[in-house]
Amino acid sequence: MTVSSLQHVIDKLLVENQGERIVSFEYQGRKYWLKQAERLTGAMRWLKSQPQAALQLEILTLTQLAESGAPVPKLVASGEGFLVLADVGMPISGWLNADISQAEKQAILCDSAAGLARLHQKGLAHGRPALRDICWEEGDVAFIDFEANQQDCDMHKQQIRDLLVYIHSLYRYIGPHPEVVEPVIAAYRAAGGETLWQASKREMEKWQWLNLLVAPLKTIGGKDLRPVYWLLRHFKQTL
Repeated sequence: MTVSSLQHVIDKLLVENQGERIVSFEYQGRKYWLKQAERLTGAMRWLKSQPQAALQLEILTLTQLAESGAPVPKLVASGEGFLVLADVGMPISGWLNADISQAEKQAILCDSAAGLARLHQKGLAHGRPALRDICWEEGDVAFIDFEANQQDCDMHKQQIRDLLVYIHSLYRYIGPHPEVVEPVIAAYRAAGGETLWQASKREMEKWQWLNLLVAPLKTIGGKDLRPVYWLLRHFKQTL
């Protein structure tokens, strides 16, 4: 693949897909994603930040994360109003609905947990590591849509939030099945996340009183509320 030949394909796609936020395409047997700056209309021009600036910030963030050794999609091209990323596989949330065995799904989930632990060991945070923001392909894990401020002085606090969001997301997508979720959390702890897990447990001790409120809703609450019960339960019952 030459840069000039790929750029020719990108230029053609930009003309053919004006206004399209995200477009996938294949080139020389590989899949890529073209992302363009959001085009705002009406009141949204005032309610949202400048899309060009937001895209340039995303390009800068991806570059810095890659330099830090973070498992992020490769930025293969960028320019005024667009960026192109190499595909890094299907999100974990998609793999849960794939036509594969339960054992394979369990292994993919454990890979995602170990990947999050390795990210934290690099001194980084994601900001919202829900299963839809973690991709997997042939054993490799990559993270998309980072929201954390990597220059924040309280990285430890951001990493605790990461783990809580991740566990909440596990129960959100998998449901009340601790027999599936608990081995995944154990994989995070075994991959170097034990210290952060213990810190998260201490943090959650302050919130165990919420069990009195959410326990009655553990089966009838909304899809975001039900997992709160199982999140609290995990830290209450696990040593």
